[in-house]
Amino acid sequence: MARGDPQQRLEKVELDEGSLAALSPEQDDERKVAIVDLLASNSFIPDGAGVGPFRLGLSTQEARLALDVSGPEYERRFLLSLSPLRGVIKDYFLLCESYYAAVRNATSSQIEALDMGRRGLHNEGATLLKERLEGKIEVDGDTARRLFTLICALHWRG
Repeated sequence: MARGDPQQRLEKVELDEGSLAALSPEQDDERKVAIVDLLASNSFIPDGAGVGPFRLGLSTQEARLALDVSGPEYERRFLLSLSPLRGVIKDYFLLCESYYAAVRNATSSQIEALDMGRRGLHNEGATLLKERLEGKIEVDGDTARRLFTLICALHWRG
């Protein structure tokens, strides 16, 4: 299937409630926005799948990320080690905490600097995720960014 095909997309995303980390209200809002944005616009092409749309279930199992993908005549579980993402996730959450604290009492230039760093780490995590998915699921950059946000929600245990 060709990239940009409207049927090569996600129509539903579910996060395993038992895998969800305890998040701050701001982080929980980011997770919810990521799901809404992901469903509004995404490119998702699982290896060996025909035409979608697809459903995605995300969970963690023994330090691995489980991606349960299903669609018309397609059902498959992909498992990814979270080890390569751990450092980026940890740094991302530390920067997010600093950013949220700064929003309450820092100067606009301090907030902007933290936000730029946060976005940079988010992009780094999305790029790494996209590489880890290579040969399994093809996603575009925006889809990888939103999936990285959801993985952070599942993975981080504070």
